[in-house]
Amino acid sequence: MIKLKRALISVSDKTGIVDFAAALERHGCEIISTEGTKKVLEEAGIAVTDISNVTGNPEAFGGRMKTISFQIESALLFDREKDAIEASELGIKPIDMVVCNLYPFAKVRAQGADLPVLIENIDIGGPTMLRAAAKNYKYVATVVDPEDYPALLQELAEQEGTLSEATRFSLMRKAFNHTADYDALIATTMDEQAGELSVRFAFDQAKKLRYGENAHQEGYFLRQRGVADSYFDIKVLHGKALSYNNMFDMYGAIESIRDMRQHACAVIKHANPCGLSVGDDQRSVLEYAWAGDPVSAFGSVIAFNTTVGRGTVEFFCLNAEDRSKRKFIEIIVAPAFTDDALEYLYLHKNLRVVEYDPHRLTPSKDMKFLHNTLLYQNSDLEIKGKVEYVTRIKPDIDAELLDFGLKIVRQLKSNAICAVRKLDNGYCQLLGMGCGQPNRLNSTELTIKRCRENLKNEFDGRGDIKTHIKKKMGELILVSDAFFPFPDNIDIAHKAGIMTIVQPGGSMRDKSVIDKADELEIGMMFTGMRHFKH
Repeated sequence: MIKLKRALISVSDKTGIVDFAAALERHGCEIISTEGTKKVLEEAGIAVTDISNVTGNPEAFGGRMKTISFQIESALLFDREKDAIEASELGIKPIDMVVCNLYPFAKVRAQGADLPVLIENIDIGGPTMLRAAAKNYKYVATVVDPEDYPALLQELAEQEGTLSEATRFSLMRKAFNHTADYDALIATTMDEQAGELSVRFAFDQAKKLRYGENAHQEGYFLRQRGVADSYFDIKVLHGKALSYNNMFDMYGAIESIRDMRQHACAVIKHANPCGLSVGDDQRSVLEYAWAGDPVSAFGSVIAFNTTVGRGTVEFFCLNAEDRSKRKFIEIIVAPAFTDDALEYLYLHKNLRVVEYDPHRLTPSKDMKFLHNTLLYQNSDLEIKGKVEYVTRIKPDIDAELLDFGLKIVRQLKSNAICAVRKLDNGYCQLLGMGCGQPNRLNSTELTIKRCRENLKNEFDGRGDIKTHIKKKMGELILVSDAFFPFPDNIDIAHKAGIMTIVQPGGSMRDKSVIDKADELEIGMMFTGMRHFKH
């Protein structure tokens, strides 16, 4: 424990500083301060020693020089045991606490300040004091965050004006992270001023995951420091611990519905939506999404974009006497759940129930770390560019369904194909998809196979099933994430009964693909925008 006898306070953010300084004074602590902070404290009736009385020098150069001095840094840095005699001979009186938050460089940067203003908001003396105090944490407390004031005051009150070494160590870590982040922002901003891109990140609050991608791998989940909102802030309400794959799949689920306007539900397997639907009723949307691929839905992640009610989750039959009727899912995530929905979901002890609003997910950058390198790009937030019909047949494509299909194919791993439809009740449904294949033919074949299986499953027995499937296939829109390099995909689609295809275009063989579509009387639209996702 150390007794606080002298504290140096120099803050740009003066939130709570008067109350904090007043409490220090009540504990018998002398307050040393710089001009701006000193004025605020004195106006509040707090006795303050001007820093120039310690340094022996006036504040100079418009405030650029005020704290940097042999006297100040020595008072913070000297070892109170080994260096006590030397300090006394040099007339150095110890300072036991530094309270300093730095010039508001981030704030003026966010306001679009020009280079001269940015330069004037680079703090020099503050980081020097903080680093000196933090290095000597065994004897000095370093305070950089006004949010820490209440806890520190409570400890000081309980410990008669002293702070523990554990507290000082925690403050030291925070101070070094603070100055590191501060310098990193300055460095990247100056590179930006020079027209060059440089990136620095800091992450903390590490949570250990159940395991990594496989059970023999360790996995961790960290929050980017200093950001207002983060995927890290998910709220786990129930269930066993999350794994690396769980976090990745859940992100894919949330991402799939983040910009859907109606009730939306996504069924995710290996980060890809194998079922997705939007409509007016949440329970119906879930049923249509599940029907997109009931086999793959086993062990899936389910995401909603609206508050989930009891009537929706009863679809999972978690308390069915016949256990074979119980639907197994790994995670259900939504902005909120009603109390009776949670009561029902908690029947499954291992089911992870997670609260997170997909609308919070607005990523502007997409990054991948590859062996000491960083791939960095803008996020794929658009869905189409210049839209044009390129075939003789110009089908009347529903605008809502078109956007729905493009948002889905944007989320699928390349090479990606999906087939979507609009039902008589106005709901949009993903009926089949194929993705992650080494060639687009395989993805097209998988999509058609899934569509045919789903149409067979929903057939009510009236009429001829082949006729039914052919008719329904003709009502679908087949959407591709990238151009068709050869006409063979068009042949496959035609044989299955597909009448409408949407693709970005851009192949050197576009003409042969369009000619094939015209030959087979298929309508084709180009969107002018590719959506590869690896």
